[in-house]
Amino acid sequence: MRIVVVDDHPLFVRGLELLLPITTDGRAEVVASTGDAAAAAALVSRCQPDLALVDLHMPPPGGIRAVAAIRRTTPRIRVVAMSGSIDPTPALEALRAGAEGFLPKTSEPEALLPPLRAVLDGWAVLPAALLHAMLRPTHAPPVDLDGEERRLLRAIASGRNTVDIADELHVSERTVKRMTAALLRKLRVSNRAEAAAIAGHTGLLGE
Repeated sequence: MRIVVVDDHPLFVRGLELLLPITTDGRAEVVASTGDAAAAAALVSRCQPDLALVDLHMPPPGGIRAVAAIRRTTPRIRVVAMSGSIDPTPALEALRAGAEGFLPKTSEPEALLPPLRAVLDGWAVLPAALLHAMLRPTHAPPVDLDGEERRLLRAIASGRNTVDIADELHVSERTVKRMTAALLRKLRVSNRAEAAAIAGHTGLLGE
């Protein structure tokens, strides 16, 4: 397993260079590294490793942009994000940018091989705590909705069409279309399906 490391902490990188071959019986090695997030995509493209390990907390342009750039330039290369922080937000952003997994930098070198091999086999790898945070529903609406907007969102999430919603709200179909467009903008989603997902996650359907 040939690995490129994108990390601006030289001691961490050097530790991986020394310990990965030893702890994996030579099955994994660091073939190149850079502490410059802007240079990550070019390095990966040049080295063509099996996998890239990217630290999320790097100077601008940052690790998340490095993940996205690697995915654009060498889409077949698997990318695993790493961080020393327990904050799930950067990890989620990295997954959205194209990372196939996330591992804490507190992981021991000998514990890295199984998850990295799983990523190469097509699996997504996440710590249990992060997975639970992603799946945990939130019961607070993402934005403040008035009564009419909440009724509209419930109707959309229930699968009603424009005609039925117009009858329920006692407005014209044209008004329903206008209200729906405004609601989607307010929720920052692009379609009714995404709006319905928000209604489900926020517990609105159970009210």
